Amino acid sequence: MVAAPLLISPVRDVRVGAIGAFVPTVDAVILVGDLIVALLLFAQASVFRSRALSALASGYLCAALLRIPHALTFPGAFAADGLLGAGINSTASISLALRMALPLAIILYVWLRKKDSESPPETEPHARIAAWVFSATALAACITLLATIGHDLLPTFFADRSALIYSNTVWYQGVTFGISLVAALMLFRARQSLLDLWLLVAMAGWLCQSVMIVTLHERFTIGFYCLFGLLLISHLIVTFALLAESIRLYSRLATATAARNRERDARMMSMEAVTAAISHEVGQPLTGIILNAKSGLDLLERRRPEVAKAVESLRATIDAGHQAVAIMKSIRGVFAKDPAAATVFCLNDLVRETACSLNPELAGQRVSLEMDLDATLAPIEADRIQIQRVIFNLLTNAIESLAATSGRERRIEIRSAPLGHRLVLLEMSDTGVGIASSEMPQIFETFFTTKDTGTGLGLSLCRTIVEEHGGRLWASPREEHGATFHMELRSAA
Repeated sequence: MVAAPLLISPVRDVRVGAIGAFVPTVDAVILVGDLIVALLLFAQASVFRSRALSALASGYLCAALLRIPHALTFPGAFAADGLLGAGINSTASISLALRMALPLAIILYVWLRKKDSESPPETEPHARIAAWVFSATALAACITLLATIGHDLLPTFFADRSALIYSNTVWYQGVTFGISLVAALMLFRARQSLLDLWLLVAMAGWLCQSVMIVTLHERFTIGFYCLFGLLLISHLIVTFALLAESIRLYSRLATATAARNRERDARMMSMEAVTAAISHEVGQPLTGIILNAKSGLDLLERRRPEVAKAVESLRATIDAGHQAVAIMKSIRGVFAKDPAAATVFCLNDLVRETACSLNPELAGQRVSLEMDLDATLAPIEADRIQIQRVIFNLLTNAIESLAATSGRERRIEIRSAPLGHRLVLLEMSDTGVGIASSEMPQIFETFFTTKDTGTGLGLSLCRTIVEEHGGRLWASPREEHGATFHMELRSAA
């Protein structure tokens, strides 16, 4: 965009002729783009209760609405002299307001953002946004009325349909260039977000347009049409940037929601399983306790108590109680994933199945997964659900570690290999933030965590599970970035 005025300069005054549909088409595209930007900014202003974003969104809304009279009043687009009772200079007056709308909105945005940080607004965001929308609409309507009905009150920019009055053009472009430069400098000094970066790119295009306009002497030349092309790029670049950011945030939200729902479903299934097991297994001995106790009490309350039978019923009550205790211990062992109830399965297949379930998270964080699984790996004998939980936990930790990185490839590598003495090895490496050498001896300790929201139980539980199966779990740093987790398990053969 910066080089555009220089590239176009040699041919800027070459006449091409009037293309009636060109300006309305460009205005229609910019109108849609600016309305999308305004809508996205108003949505963010509602969430963050930001007056600054509301002001910026209002600037885009006002500019979008002014695109309608700009197209309607352009000479030769819909009528020889334009619609809405326009004069020769009506379109130019509206264009002047359009060129000032975004820079002024950015100046207000930067100023109000500082005010927001010092004293957050007290009014409801929806009421405040409605007031901004009304103000932007009213301002666009007033500018339109002034440029059409009151066009004789405004400066003259064109001598006829195409010829510019160059002296007037220079002073108003000098004013718009100054305002745009102030807005760009204020935004550059106070830039904080990705939105600010793309607004700076748009303002660079705005400044280039001001320079290009000063070099033009009439409409319908190559320079005139290139100017509108540059104008289109300056507007759409912010639109595309905001849409891309919104899609990225939506993708992350959808991934997080899917993970949360999956975890919630797993908890619900566990609770249902616990409830069903307790109800089924403990129900019988508890019923026996009640019946035996009632029977013993009935035998003792008879006119001629049958003590021997009552003692027998009470002993049966005690036996039923011991049975209930034994069942409770058994249930606890089942839900503690006791390796006694092990099955024989292929570790490679379990790794593939677990990785497949995490495909949304891998895609959401743009993580590539590489698996080098030895086809000759012997099957292992273990609790399949419990080992899967370990693999799931290690993979999730790797994805979270990679999400905290930037500027390098996000990759997870999983390898399996047979070892001697009926052992198999599974290794999982990532290129994430890694583990500090001072923290390496502590990462498997209960309640120790390197994450702000971690509980410090995941890796501790993983090591406990592996060791209960007669295996080992340890970690080591990678040579460049990240860490490697090693899991050693006994094979079934």
